[in-house]
This record gives sequence, structure tokens and C-alpha cells, in this order.
Amino acid sequence: MAALSVGRAAAGGLLRAQSLGAWRGLRASAALQQIPRAKSENARSEGAFQVTMLPGDGVGPELMHAVKEVFKAASVPVVFDEHHLSEVQNMASEEKLDQVVDSMKESKVALIGKIHTPMEYKGELASYDMRLRRKLDLFANVVHVKSLPGYKTRHNNLDLVIIREQTEGEYSSLEHESAKGVIECLKIITRAKSQRIAKFAFDYATKKGRSKVTAVHKANIMKLGDGLFLHCCEEVAELYPKIKFDTMIIDNCCMQLVQNPYQFDVLVMPNLYGNIIDNLAAGLVGGAGVVPGESYSAEYAVFEMGARHPFAQAVGRNIANPTAMLLSATNMLRHLNLEFHSNLIADAVKKVIKVGKVRTRDLGGYSTTSDFVKSVIDNLHPHYGA
Repeated sequence: MAALSVGRAAAGGLLRAQSLGAWRGLRASAALQQIPRAKSENARSEGAFQVTMLPGDGVGPELMHAVKEVFKAASVPVVFDEHHLSEVQNMASEEKLDQVVDSMKESKVALIGKIHTPMEYKGELASYDMRLRRKLDLFANVVHVKSLPGYKTRHNNLDLVIIREQTEGEYSSLEHESAKGVIECLKIITRAKSQRIAKFAFDYATKKGRSKVTAVHKANIMKLGDGLFLHCCEEVAELYPKIKFDTMIIDNCCMQLVQNPYQFDVLVMPNLYGNIIDNLAAGLVGGAGVVPGESYSAEYAVFEMGARHPFAQAVGRNIANPTAMLLSATNMLRHLNLEFHSNLIADAVKKVIKVGKVRTRDLGGYSTTSDFVKSVIDNLHPHYGA
């Protein structure tokens, strides 16, 4: 028994050590990274932070323009290194992907739009979006679903966090036709990555003062794959006695989120479940246009919309809601330790929502993207542009 206890203690120590770079060291590696040299003519501002920007598809470029306008008005010390990577616009190649990765190696931080993945199979199973996330090892996707004061939904005062493992699972891009008319699609679950995301979730809960972590699974059917994920979560939970831990089957979780979302605090889950739950939970507080998201590796931080939709039908119509992207950008600023600018912009965005005079169509209003951006800027500086 003594030997068993020593073994468990050693395993616990190893597990703790594995995640140091994944969360506690994140700010040190990415948040404090400043421009080491002038990479372009636009990167001349001494002391400014370089950030990689990928506008993406759909309304992504319009949302990035909104971010640039607000940043300019708020005098944010950030210089964007902009790249275009798109499969639907024929702007995707290994060379472009490598350029984005090189930029990320220098900046450590990115703001990205939705890189749309075509459904047509053209000889490559892994999309450029997935390949980028794998190259950067962006294993942890975090979506903070929080009600916006002033915008009422069926459930108000919601505040929950969805943490998703996004480098394996159902999105492993391993498919083949084993016999004519028979396709096998492989779901990969590994102990190392399951432990890593579980540890990240409990570290996040501890750091943010959260009280409970719920592991979402389908281990009653996928007994080995999801069973391993669930077992890893249970092992990690033992290392955090102050954090409550429970489990829930994915289908029940969807129903519970709609009926009583207040029971949840932090949820951790494999890839596909997280994708579904992100979107479901975003719908509880206003939709894809209002929920920010972020993805982490041990070295990089990427800020994006929590529910990834290109909103292609709105392209060029000046009707997209920039709230989610602006809030993602403020989270990025906080990550860079630019607290003043982060709070300045976030408060302005939330004030526009709370006052309710300027609302885009997705929130039941008639205002344009430009109207919303102008209102945010007016709330930064009441006499800006006068």
C-alpha cells in the first residue's frame, strides 16, 4: 500500500509538471512578447505589441476592420501583422500556412476570424484551420458564455465556461473507405491529451475562482474512447480537492443547458462535443455575434469568436454584429497586460449593448455594423470625431 501511495504521489507530481507551460506560463511567454524588430513599415511604433491577424472568411474582414477602427480610436499600442488564409477564396497553400506560423512564432498572439472549411473533398482531409491549430498545438479552446446586461434572453445572468480539447477526437482527419460503400472515421482519444485538457480545466477553475468542473462524455456508449477521457478527468480531479467535480453524458448536458444552465460552472469535453456545446450555449445569451473565444497552447494564444460562423449571407451588407470580435480583442489586450485599453473598449461595448439604442439585426435591432462601431467609439471618447 505504501508503494502504491508513493506511485500515486509521483504520478500527481508528474501531471502537475506537464501543464505548467499550458496555463501558468502562458502569460510569460505570450503576453509579454513585444516586437523585437521592425518587421514592416507599419511596425515602427516602439513599445507596441505585434499581433498576428487572420481575417478569415465571411464577415471576418469586416469584423477585423471594426477592431482596427476601435483600436485606432482608443490608441491601442498594437501593430497587426495581417495574413490571408482562405480555402474558399483560393488563398490557401502550404507557403501561406508557413507564413502564418512564422508570424505566430514571432508574435505569440493572434486575432483570427473564421477560416471556412468547404465540405467538398479535394484530396486533403485536414482543413487549413485544423492544420494551423495542430501546427501551433492549440489544444485548449475556451469559450466564456456570459449574459450581457441590457439584453434579455430566456435565461439571464448566465456565467459559464466551456473548455474543449481541439487537437484530436472526432476531428482527427482520419477517414478511409474500408470497403465499397463503407467509410470508417476514426476518433482518437489519448491519455496524454485527455490529462492535459483536464489539468488545464482545473487550473483554469482555480485561477479564475470557479467552484466546479463538469466532464462531458459519452462513455456509456464509447466505453474505451470516452471511457479513457472520463477516467483521466477523474484522476486529475483528485489533485484538486477544493474544486467540485461531476460528470454528465453529452445528450443530457444539451438538455440541461437549455432547461437549467445555472447548474454549470466550468465544462470540459472532447472535440466534437465542445463544438456543439459552444454553439448551443452561445444561443442562450444572444448568438454567435456576442460570445468571444480563445485557444491556447503552451506557447501561443489565439483569440477568436466563441461560436465560429462565417455568416456568409451577411458579407458586404454591413449588418454583422462585431460584439464577439471586439470582446475577443479586449481579452487579447488583457492577455498582453494592456488592462487599461482592454477595460476601456470592453466597457464601451457593454455600454452600447446595455443602453440598447444601437443594436444589430441579430439582437432585434436595425443598426448597421458601422453604427455599432461608431457608438462604441463615441463611448470611448464622447467627442471623438466631432
